[in-house]
Amino acid sequence: MTTTRFAPSPTGRLHVGNIRTALHNWIYARKAGGRFLLRIDDTDAERSEERYVEAIRADLDWLGLNPDAEMRQSERFELYQNRFNLLRLSDRIYPAYESAQELDLKRKIQLGRGLPPVYDRAALSLTDADRARFKAEGIQPHWRFKLDHDAPIEWDDAVRGPQRFDPATMSDPVIRRADGTWLYMLPSVIDDIDMGVTQVVRGEDHVSNTALQIQMFQALGAEVPRFAHAALLTGNEGKLSKRLGSLGVDHFREIGIEPQAVRALLARIGTSDPVEPVADMAPLIAGFDFSRFGRAPARFDEAELAQLNARILHQTPYIMVADRLPAGMGEAEWEAVRPNLSTVAEAADWWQVIEGPVDAPEPAEDDRAYLARAAQVAETIDWATDPWHALTAALKDATGRKGKTLFLPLRLALTGRAQGPDMAALLPLIGRDRTVARLNG
Repeated sequence: MTTTRFAPSPTGRLHVGNIRTALHNWIYARKAGGRFLLRIDDTDAERSEERYVEAIRADLDWLGLNPDAEMRQSERFELYQNRFNLLRLSDRIYPAYESAQELDLKRKIQLGRGLPPVYDRAALSLTDADRARFKAEGIQPHWRFKLDHDAPIEWDDAVRGPQRFDPATMSDPVIRRADGTWLYMLPSVIDDIDMGVTQVVRGEDHVSNTALQIQMFQALGAEVPRFAHAALLTGNEGKLSKRLGSLGVDHFREIGIEPQAVRALLARIGTSDPVEPVADMAPLIAGFDFSRFGRAPARFDEAELAQLNARILHQTPYIMVADRLPAGMGEAEWEAVRPNLSTVAEAADWWQVIEGPVDAPEPAEDDRAYLARAAQVAETIDWATDPWHALTAALKDATGRKGKTLFLPLRLALTGRAQGPDMAALLPLIGRDRTVARLNG
């Protein structure tokens, strides 16, 4: 079965880049009829916080990206230790004793000589006596995974195409610190194996990690999953933006963005498919294909998201928003005002226009008699069918006005605004009594 996973660290809130990764994994699993798993990567006990775990769950729920199961790395340390022991027995990991300062000095020397800063594997030359001496001095080792230099690391990436890395140009990665805590690389591989992950979908900043992890899958005798590395998001200014790291669900909710708009934008930006106001996930799932993803960075534009949000609202049925509308506002009112909304919260402003009172501007001198005449006509027309067109037709015949001079004074008096929803839809909701009162000033 196709299985994907989203693996955030609970050291902060999800941002728009994380959300896009979660969405890609969710969509891919749903299209394949597979499973989408949430894995909380909380091996860093000092920085991980339970409030962020809860926030991650809440954010995914708001986005409609509910996982089929959840795991936590902090509950799987025994599994990691068992696999660690196996790798020791097969000589694929080894202890190293250099301090951070010593490693930094080595890198500077290599760079100064025009060489790549690759770990020199000095720890492999240590004798049992050397290791005993370090132990007697209280120096604990960190542990490195020993890369196999005999063959290139290759895979066919679903987004980037054929990839090839020479392991001899890469440092043996540190997988465990001297204090016994785990780094990201090995536990992630062990979990992917144990969880049956078949497709790893993540950002292109993980490409070099993938090269290292492929050898870890192989060293553990596991089938290597397929990989897809999407290009990273950039800000509107055309470069990686710190602001993107602060844009998350809380921000989107605060400015009135609907989850449907977030999904519709993030599912399509960076692909050859057009971004469309799609509220239903079905077409996004059906059209999802990594071959449509481009290699260029994907530009995230808040203005585009806001426009998309408005277009989605304009086709959103009343039942989807009823619990967020002002008390008393029904389906007719929603359908009348939604073409003018950018956010659901703006519906309250138009509900106030319907219910009143309305703060209308003082009419121009030559409009006073016209509005008084309009009030008289409003009392006599048939309100059961189309009162707006009945009112304006009668006023056009009686006054000779047309165009802006016919319509604008009425709209201003009735709504207090020069623009807004179609008055043919709005006037029946305002009703005869309120219309007459507002026209009379």
